[in-house]
Amino acid sequence: MLLPQDLYILLKLSCIKGDWNFRSLSAELFISVSQIHLGLKRAALAGLYSAKQRKPNRPALEEFVIHGVKFVYFVEQGSLIYGIPTSYAGPPLNKVIVQSGGPQPVWPYPEGKTLGYAIEPLHPAAPKAALIDQEFYELLCLVDGLRDGRARERQIAATEIHNRLRKKNG
Repeated sequence: MLLPQDLYILLKLSCIKGDWNFRSLSAELFISVSQIHLGLKRAALAGLYSAKQRKPNRPALEEFVIHGVKFVYFVEQGSLIYGIPTSYAGPPLNKVIVQSGGPQPVWPYPEGKTLGYAIEPLHPAAPKAALIDQEFYELLCLVDGLRDGRARERQIAATEIHNRLRKKNG
């Protein structure tokens, strides 16, 4: 069975251009090498990762993210907390979605400056990892747009995820 951290790992791999190694991936994701090995093993069994090519199976990953993630890794809105904006409040959706004056979705993060309702990220280290990789941050926000958003936000997020996952061959 896939864990949320397995998707977290696959999304990061989909942002990497060129070669990677387990140690560098561990450092960028703030999770152990053994967790990455296990996560990729589970992803390979699910058909979302090719161990031989050392790459995500992008068409399968796209299908899973767009059609399954909101059911498997659904969001329960938490209490008001300071954190890092995600979903429609984070990039790139925040450039096309006009926000109401209410609280926005955030990942809890001690150094966060945005007050909003808490959304549990795919992995507890996601906020820290997102701060060092803008492309990864945006992809995580798009996935949260599918997990937490309304119909319009989900449609925009799905289109953007499709474009991002399909545009890269490597």
